[in-house]
Amino acid sequence: MYTGFQHLHSGLAYLVLLILVGVIGYALMNFINKKPFTEKSRKISLVGLIAAHIQLLIGLVLYVISPMGISNFSGEAMGDAMSRLYMLEHPLTMIIGIVLITIGYSKAKSGDDDAARYKKILIFYGLGLFLILLRIPWSAWPGM
Repeated sequence: MYTGFQHLHSGLAYLVLLILVGVIGYALMNFINKKPFTEKSRKISLVGLIAAHIQLLIGLVLYVISPMGISNFSGEAMGDAMSRLYMLEHPLTMIIGIVLITIGYSKAKSGDDDAARYKKILIFYGLGLFLILLRIPWSAWPGM
């Protein structure tokens, strides 16, 4: 079960990153070209939000069942960089990143000014993606 969730979480991460980059690219192009924020724009940003939340849920399950997650809590784990990454830094940073994406979606959904709505997507999704990229355990990724 653990191995299956680990592979699912790692494989889905590639897709989530591509989706988030796509959402940010879409928002940037529409912001630059002064396009209206349409229902299509909202749905595209919603796809990024949903993908990030699904990845978070899988990650939280993995955190509970993994020997490197919640069961690794000890004073000694904080002294080991890899244990600290998996036990604290990675999950906490991912949660903060996805909270930022959620805030961005909520703020963009309710605005009136189209440029401001795209700007909110750019800022919050961009910051969320930055945090996500900052704490991905790159050494554990296949092909990296």
